[in-house]
Amino acid sequence: MKFLPSDRPPKVAIVGFGYVGSCVAATLAERGIRVFGVDNNPTLIEEMMAGYCRFNEPRLAGALESALAAGILTLSTDYETAAPADVIIIAVGTPIDARKMVVTEHLETVCSSLAPVLRAGQLVILKSTVAPGTTSELVRPLFEKGGLIGGRDFGLAFCPERLAEGAALAEFRSLPIVIGGCDEDSAEAARKFWVDALDAEVLMFARPEVAELVKLADNWWIDVNIALANELAQLCGRLGVDVLDVISGANSLPKGDGHVNILLPSVGVGGSCLTKDPWILWSAARARGVRLRLAETGRDVNDGMPGYTYRLIRNGLADLGKDLAHAKVAVLGLAFKNNTNDLRNTPVAPVVEALRTAGARVEIYDPLVADGMAEAVFGQTQAASLADAVAEADCVAVLAGHDQIRDLDFPGLAQQVRLPCLLVDGRAYYPPRTLAQLGALGIAYRGIGR
Repeated sequence: MKFLPSDRPPKVAIVGFGYVGSCVAATLAERGIRVFGVDNNPTLIEEMMAGYCRFNEPRLAGALESALAAGILTLSTDYETAAPADVIIIAVGTPIDARKMVVTEHLETVCSSLAPVLRAGQLVILKSTVAPGTTSELVRPLFEKGGLIGGRDFGLAFCPERLAEGAALAEFRSLPIVIGGCDEDSAEAARKFWVDALDAEVLMFARPEVAELVKLADNWWIDVNIALANELAQLCGRLGVDVLDVISGANSLPKGDGHVNILLPSVGVGGSCLTKDPWILWSAARARGVRLRLAETGRDVNDGMPGYTYRLIRNGLADLGKDLAHAKVAVLGLAFKNNTNDLRNTPVAPVVEALRTAGARVEIYDPLVADGMAEAVFGQTQAASLADAVAEADCVAVLAGHDQIRDLDFPGLAQQVRLPCLLVDGRAYYPPRTLAQLGALGIAYRGIGR
């Protein structure tokens, strides 16, 4: 097999040991594959080697700790660590700039740093999310500056990351692996690698541009679907019906190979993928004379949800005869997604900022988020406990539905807050049986479209 050893399992270097890279490393190491992790952030590497994992992903910390202890995983900031590897997986971040263009500076630095240590026979797999054409038109030429020729001396393929945070290790073993090779030998080597390493189902395409577009199209669809749910929720709020009932009924309709599948509305969309990938696709299309109006609209709708949530709080307090400027608001849950500690582009941040600007006294609390991370993003320290956060609160806003927050003791809560109190549900989706008890406790409820 060209670009893979025929007499032994391949060794793998993972360049970019953030959330995606660490999940890939943990999964491969659990399968007995020797992994070299490389990242230019010495603090991240030191934390990992000391047994601390900053990513709140089920089983990830334990898997990395076991792999490090067994010596099957080693970590370094030195790109030359990748030299002994047979497969180099690049998983560095690719943010967007103010023009909605993908920033490839870090990716270019990595490729330029790896090119001198690249050796004949190695397979390079790019996992970083990029605009279509990047693998062939940017990454390949940067590697070829080292003197080797892609397709002849080394293999190159694009295999996008499509993991859902909170279920990454399970999904990495179960989701189909999408492969776009720069040539037939590269594609076949990537196919064999993933099949042997994970016993994975693979979807092979003749060009890397197809695989690059697959990742962007996935997240474009998700973002637009959530935008539909968020607009539907705003209409349901005006009509006085529960958007969850509407979505449940609508999703019962068979369509195509499955059913209508409207996702759930919320305080907004965050993270590193849904907030940027539609714009990466939009920018690539604009450069080619195509306007993706649906991408613009979806982003506009979802970016507007923190403002909608702020108004829900302000108007709900007014209905109780309370002025937001003189109210205490306890914001429970800071992450962009339930049961994670990820604050990247969290929609909770603009809600908190709007509340503070309006004069409200805001307490924040998230049991999964470290104090330093919260202060860096929100500019204030967290309450010491949930009880401290809600004490004498006029409004309790549940904006991330972590298990520890969703299961509130509402009779106990009523003893701590200032009644009447407003409960705003931004992502907990409390069931009707829970809501039925609130009125008698002096708690008014407002939800996104409920």
